[in-house]
Amino acid sequence: MSDLIQAYINGQWVDGSGGVGEYHSAFDGSTLGTFTVCQASDVERAVAAARVAQADWAATPLLDKVDLMYAAYELCKVANEEIAQSISAEMGKTIHESREEMLQYGWGHFRRAAEDMLRFRGMTLPNSETRSNSKRMFVQQYPLGVVGVISPFNFPVDIPAIAITYALIAGNTVVWKPSEHCPGSTRRYAQVFEDAGFPKGVFNFVPGYSDAGEALVENPDVRGLFFTGSTRVGRKIAAAAGAGLKRTLLELGGNGPIIVHSDADLDRAVEATITGCFYMAGQVCTAAERVLVHENVHDDFVARLTERAKKLKIGDPLNEDTDMGPLCNDNVLRQVVSHVDDARSKGADVIQTADVVGRLYPPTILVNVTNEMLIAREETFGPVAPIIKFRNVEEALEIANSTEFGLNAAAFTSNLRDAWRFVDGLQHGTVLINETTNYWDQLAPFGGAKSSGLGRELSSWALGAFTETKTVVFDIS
Repeated sequence: MSDLIQAYINGQWVDGSGGVGEYHSAFDGSTLGTFTVCQASDVERAVAAARVAQADWAATPLLDKVDLMYAAYELCKVANEEIAQSISAEMGKTIHESREEMLQYGWGHFRRAAEDMLRFRGMTLPNSETRSNSKRMFVQQYPLGVVGVISPFNFPVDIPAIAITYALIAGNTVVWKPSEHCPGSTRRYAQVFEDAGFPKGVFNFVPGYSDAGEALVENPDVRGLFFTGSTRVGRKIAAAAGAGLKRTLLELGGNGPIIVHSDADLDRAVEATITGCFYMAGQVCTAAERVLVHENVHDDFVARLTERAKKLKIGDPLNEDTDMGPLCNDNVLRQVVSHVDDARSKGADVIQTADVVGRLYPPTILVNVTNEMLIAREETFGPVAPIIKFRNVEEALEIANSTEFGLNAAAFTSNLRDAWRFVDGLQHGTVLINETTNYWDQLAPFGGAKSSGLGRELSSWALGAFTETKTVVFDIS
């Protein structure tokens, strides 16, 4: 493997036309390596290769595609630890979190996609337009064509792996533009497709910056787009894709609440909030960006949460005993600092468990938070637990639904009636009862309401996203 991370286009590792970029350690800023920078012309070459390869790939027998997925699964098993180490160095999540990304999520998509496709079913339909029995109707799914995948830094392998594996097994070809913060881990994952023997042009890897992603979005031969990232960028992609009538699957920002009702198990709610707010230093779209606590238990909950947060060890993400690593980059750090400063200026009390050192931003708890503060309305993407008081279920729902986002929401209560009021009333793609917002299942649909996204991913829902539904009618009279 070359020291310079190259692009993978039409079965060859090649240089991009944009020169060379560096990528750095999230922890100490040291240079980790260099990568070739792909630009519009390189993306165009990759899409052209994918377009040429798509027809033959779609015609490849399903069991042959499944065999390739299983081969990739076995090869990825060998690479999992190497990829996990790279993820932690590049984006800053702890080595335990990176291993979780690979072993529990990313690695298994090869197998899950293959197994889901083997069980992906069409349907027959009754004839309802005539009294004759001469019509026979059924529904089949066909691939879209070329699918573009643009992925973020927080789950640099797992998130794109969903789209890549499900798009491929459905007969599409793929061009992947990974995060520029994580070219090492994503390049190693891309190597698996070559080693497994996927035909040239079927899978393509184009590292680069935002202009490469824009070229992928705008290319007329790309018929489907998968993007995970900010709502701001998602809106731009949706507008461009809409003009080209492209299929989109967008997983965007969140400002999800954890609601702690007066009858909640507080110890359990505290642990869920620790995971919801401080897992991956809060750099998760499903993070608990607001913690709504009933006024009767507010003080007790804050005291317990503060004591628990103080026990978290912050430091080098590659150390086995680190509980929370750094923020990935300076842009994320500036956003967190800005939101906390805004909240402080508007009356919030700030409880920090340690000093800020570089990108090591400590677990931070805010009390006396109101909806006028940016931290209550926008996605912070950092290790902050903003606490908001509420008096009853109706007020909790009003606060919880008051932002434009609607990805994950959680509620803690021992009352079944109130639990169902939260389930029915929360305007979110996933509602969790007595569980953290940072919970998802690989066989359940995942996606957001409102400005948190379009469509659903994972399992057969991903297959639906990357296929075209075709109704077939036979007249046998």
